[in-house]
Amino acid sequence: MLGGLDTPTKGSVTLAGKDLYRMKEDALAVFRRRKIGFVFQAFNLVSSVNVWENIVLPLGLDRRKVDEAYVNDIIATLGIENRIYNLPNQLSGGQQQRVAIARALVNRPEIIFADEPTGNLDSKTSDEVIALLKMTAKKYGQTIVMITHDDEIAQVADRILVIEDGQVVDFR
Repeated sequence: MLGGLDTPTKGSVTLAGKDLYRMKEDALAVFRRRKIGFVFQAFNLVSSVNVWENIVLPLGLDRRKVDEAYVNDIIATLGIENRIYNLPNQLSGGQQQRVAIARALVNRPEIIFADEPTGNLDSKTSDEVIALLKMTAKKYGQTIVMITHDDEIAQVADRILVIEDGQVVDFR
């Protein structure tokens, strides 16, 4: 709901001063592409295109020019520079998640929504992905909202909201 992908049954969602559910679908799609980055549990990479093409995909959808220096910086920061010509099925789960993080960063969003970004990863790779998310958020000046059921991962956050049955029950 926060990212404008689902419609709330009641209430509203305001992000960057915009009520997401009062926007027309086309305007909402543009808003998401320009203001929000998404990292999903299942990676959601396009299987038929290589790493580079997966990363720059949001820019192409928005008909924006690729800033190659910026993209290369993201790729180097995430340690996947030797994988840019590989297809997703040639990557480990951790590498696929790094590509997904790079894709979320490429449009320089104000906020990144990470939905269970470690759900399909082993504990060592999960720790690496969380460290990368924190480091990239700091380096590129973005806010990350992460959904997790893992209390250990939640403890890494600066702020924690606990939601049960659609209600905020704790904030710390």
